[in-house]
Amino acid sequence: MTQRAMQEATFLILTALAAGSQHGYGMITDVKEISGGRVRLRAGTLYTALERLRADELIGVDREEIVENRLRRYYRLTPKGSELLAAEAARLQANAAAALSRLNLAGGTI
Repeated sequence: MTQRAMQEATFLILTALAAGSQHGYGMITDVKEISGGRVRLRAGTLYTALERLRADELIGVDREEIVENRLRRYYRLTPKGSELLAAEAARLQANAAAALSRLNLAGGTI
């Protein structure tokens, strides 16, 4: 059985963590930037995704600190998460190359 395509929010969260460990608000900001403002994660959506990604061992807790009497947890990409992200990026790149090639063959403009 083949693995399903990764959801865009998951891809963007893992991409944000590929640059280094981050806390929740940092990931929300980074995902918005990576997507050109198109994807805006809400805190509830992000933390639900983070718990799922931790359970799947794609991310882990890097460290925790107290900031203004609140716990700030930093997450990091695991080796398994890096491998999955690289595979998904390669899949997307191959699909985009095929589409662009067919557009050029069809006389389309890019």
